[in-house]
Amino acid sequence: MKDGIHPQYNPVVFIDGEHQIVTKSVLSSKERMDIDGVEHHVIHIEVSSYTHPFFTGKQRLVDTEGRVERFRKRWNMG
Repeated sequence: MKDGIHPQYNPVVFIDGEHQIVTKSVLSSKERMDIDGVEHHVIHIEVSSYTHPFFTGKQRLVDTEGRVERFRKRWNMG
């Protein structure tokens, strides 16, 4: 591999509310956390596999008007 063209690979902890995912990434942050003697960059995320509706099985539908009704209204079909 060529020197100087690859991004820095850091130990990172992604935090989704109460869940922590410890891994490595090219992301970094000023906030740090010590895990087992290793300093990790802390990245706060809103959605992970712990809270995503696909993985939890808890679907939320926000579609109030309905897709078919919107289609008919847009194309004057109904």
